[in-house]
This record gives sequence, C-alpha cells and structure tokens, in this order.
Amino acid sequence: MKLTFHGTLSSIAQGNPRHAHQSLLEVAYGGRQLLIDCGSDWLGQLPIADPVALLLTHAHPDHIGGLVCGAPCPIYAHAATMEIIAAFPLSRRVLITAREPFYVAGFRLEAFSLQHSPRAPAVGYRIQAGRSAIFYCPDVAAIPERHQALSGIQLYIGDGASYRQSLLRWEDDMLYGHAPLLDQLSWCAEEKVPRMLISHCGEEIIANENRIAHQLQSSARKLGIKAGIAYDSMTLELR
Repeated sequence: MKLTFHGTLSSIAQGNPRHAHQSLLEVAYGGRQLLIDCGSDWLGQLPIADPVALLLTHAHPDHIGGLVCGAPCPIYAHAATMEIIAAFPLSRRVLITAREPFYVAGFRLEAFSLQHSPRAPAVGYRIQAGRSAIFYCPDVAAIPERHQALSGIQLYIGDGASYRQSLLRWEDDMLYGHAPLLDQLSWCAEEKVPRMLISHCGEEIIANENRIAHQLQSSARKLGIKAGIAYDSMTLELR
C-alpha cells in the first residue's frame, strides 16, 4: 500500500509551502488509486486522472468543497454527508454504513462513526490492502469504537488541528471538535499502534511545526511509537 498526502492543511485561511492544500489523501495498491476527501482548493484539479473511488469523511468545505462541480469517479459517503452534497452534480453515489465493510478494487474498507461535528457527522476509515492496514480520521474529537477501529493497524493518520489548544466542546452530552495530538498519541499507545502521522494541520502546527514535531516525537518514543507530521506531496509505502 502506498500513501500520498496531496493535501494536509485544515480549514484555516493560510498555510505554508509544506501545508498549502486542504485535505486529500491518495491510497494506492495493485495499480489502483482511491482518494479520501477533496477540499475546496482541489476544485477542478484532482492530482490523478482516474481514481477508482473518492471517499468522504464528512461534509465540511475543506473535505468536500472540491466536488461542487462534479467528480470523475464514484463518490462513497454515509447518509448525513450524502444529504449535504445532494445538489452536487455527481454521476455515481455509493451509500456506506458504519461498521459494514465494503470492497473497492482490492481495498477492504470499513467506516467508523466519529465524534467531531453535530452538523456534519464524520466517519474515519479503516483501510486494508494486502498485509497493510491503516486508520484515517483527519477530523476527530473521539472514536467511540476505538479498539475495533485501531486494533491491528500499522498506521494511524489523525487530526492536526490542535496540539495543546483546546478545540473540544460538549454539546448534548457529546464531545465535538478536535482532539489534541497527545490525546491521539495515547489512543495509539493503548491500542498498540506502532506508528502515527498527523494531517489536517491547524494554526499551531503551521506556526511552530519544528518545535511541535520534536515534542511529539519525544513523547511518542517514550511509548514505543514512531510519530510525525505529514506534509503535502509526502509519500509512504507500507508492506
């Protein structure tokens, strides 16, 4: 499985050369590529010509805005996201259900409900191909079924909107917003995930990436985890 991080910026107005584009991840296996999310700045300019599918985590503009004029492939999303993008001129829509595995071109995929936004409910994706397995959740406050989502994966790709800054809130007894990096690192430690990468980078990382990366890696090493911050055009091969 090969990963290419085409976009690692969150919804903040200004990034930098390492984080210039909003969320878009490419996952390739066996000569096929699927994409996950498509932020507004990808409108009309997907980085590959013929993806087999495009999966959506949720319906915030920095994850769906690039699709307002259509897409060259089937769009996979859960019901809440499909409702929000109902007016988009998409030729093929595939409705997914959390915890019901589905298969696309050699990939085994399973969506897990996340706590993130009450108005744009989100899912994270457990993705398996060959002997590789990852979990991708670029916006997350909590993973209710965390053990099932993370058990046995090689790599967790998480939410970089918050390092220490509190971006969590309670609403109707549910936790929403963005979990801090160290919280996500503790999830990986508890579930014995050996590697963690951060995407969807927010203001703290944009302003202080070197310092935050050093502190994150230091904390991760103490837990036996390899951690880092993904950047635009970064590639990674898992075997």
